[in-house]
Amino acid sequence: MTFRTSFAVRAIVLFTSVALVAGCGLPRSGPNKREVLSGSVDAKGDAHVVTVTPEVSRLTNVQPVFGFSESFRNAGVVAADMISSGDEISITVYENVKDDPLLGNTGQRVSSLSTVQVDGQGYIFIPYAGRIKAAGQTSEGLRQAITRKLEDQTPDPQVSVVTAPGVGSTVSISGQAGANGVYPIDASTRTLATMLAKSGGVTIDPATAIVRVTRGGHTGKIWLKDLYQNPSLDIALRPGDKIMIEEDSRKFIALGATGTQSTVPFVSPTMSALEAIATVGGLSTMAADPKGVFILRDESEEIARNVLGRPDLIGDQRIIYVLNLTEPTGLFEARDFQIRDGDTLYVTEAPFVQWQKTLGAITGSTNAATNLANTANAGN
Repeated sequence: MTFRTSFAVRAIVLFTSVALVAGCGLPRSGPNKREVLSGSVDAKGDAHVVTVTPEVSRLTNVQPVFGFSESFRNAGVVAADMISSGDEISITVYENVKDDPLLGNTGQRVSSLSTVQVDGQGYIFIPYAGRIKAAGQTSEGLRQAITRKLEDQTPDPQVSVVTAPGVGSTVSISGQAGANGVYPIDASTRTLATMLAKSGGVTIDPATAIVRVTRGGHTGKIWLKDLYQNPSLDIALRPGDKIMIEEDSRKFIALGATGTQSTVPFVSPTMSALEAIATVGGLSTMAADPKGVFILRDESEEIARNVLGRPDLIGDQRIIYVLNLTEPTGLFEARDFQIRDGDTLYVTEAPFVQWQKTLGAITGSTNAATNLANTANAGN
């Protein structure tokens, strides 16, 4: 084969390779920047495109607000020996008579009553004293009440009352606590923080732990870290409280030219776009376009109206928030823009990446064709 023939073969192979590459799609991580923006409302799409600015960050910074209502915060600490339904009470009566005592046998001046349990209505029954309200009283208050009931029937009775917490003076702890179970409220565990400490703390990262307290028909929840940082959140407990330790379930999706492509859980109560990028391993150095960082979100009607200045919008709106990390303030904007539950973080590939892939595909195809031609020449 002459030189001209060999050159012609190579030229044909090159142009054929270009045509083949141009006619088929090369592998990539997702749509490029132009394709994403083509879905905008201005381009007859269904998503609003918004460039992130300090004002946009301020208007969209809406995070879950946790806390306890006034009914939780204003409840005072229960007395250490406050009696509740279900508690067990031991009562001893010392009578100041030798003969014919009221409660004991002849010559018996000390009478120990069987352990009495406070009933569901909060009462106990004492012989010769009748039904006495015990729930809501302290041991001293109950002692005085029993004494008043007996002193008209036996001279100068001396009464001793000892209480033991029962099912009525307990709280339950469940979820991701150190040790789930039912715990009595005693002198050392009358507040939320001390009760959690008694249960062994939590088994998950404290930064993402949520404490939920249910009392009757009311529920409040707070971040665990806020409980330890803000003493006002260390509420007093009440018998029957249900304490649940939960892990933050919020997640965002990372796609495109990032260090990982997956569903990513939040690692703190708040997360900025910059922290989200760092959490997934940053931008891919050899592939990412720092001008093409997008946060895709279904924004609420109220926020969408404020962000877009469109009071005519009805219902949730699809919004594509755009970050350009190459701008002088780009990193600051990414630091201030807050990620929310369900967001999608998408980073496009840089334009040159597709060129590299195209050239690589062409070069590989050309080399393969050349090798085939050389093999055929060798056979001749």
